Amino acid sequence: MSANPAEYNLDPAVEKRLKLNDAGLIPAVVQADGSKEVLMMAWMDTHALAYTMETRQGTYFSRSRNEYWIKGLTSGNVQEVIAVALDCDGDTVLVTVKQTGGACHTGSRTCFDNDVLL
Repeated sequence: MSANPAEYNLDPAVEKRLKLNDAGLIPAVVQADGSKEVLMMAWMDTHALAYTMETRQGTYFSRSRNEYWIKGLTSGNVQEVIAVALDCDGDTVLVTVKQTGGACHTGSRTCFDNDVLL
């Protein structure tokens, strides 16, 4: 099994249901299995989604670095993917994970632990 997400292709039946943005990406909301706490939001393309589904490792596409990143590959804060669901419009993916360590790049458990704005 290759460790290069770009080599993975999504099942055409699944890909047909996706509504990607102009950059070929779809937002992925990541939540904790059990508590359903929202941990982070990231972007996926069809290859990242295919790799995530095949390996059960949270894999995303970095818009700023223009490259794939497998969550926890360098930090050890891995995501074991439990389920992947598509919303009713086909324009957002929900990824349910067992998170080891922090999900946020800052080291926090969640990216959504800042002060409430309203």
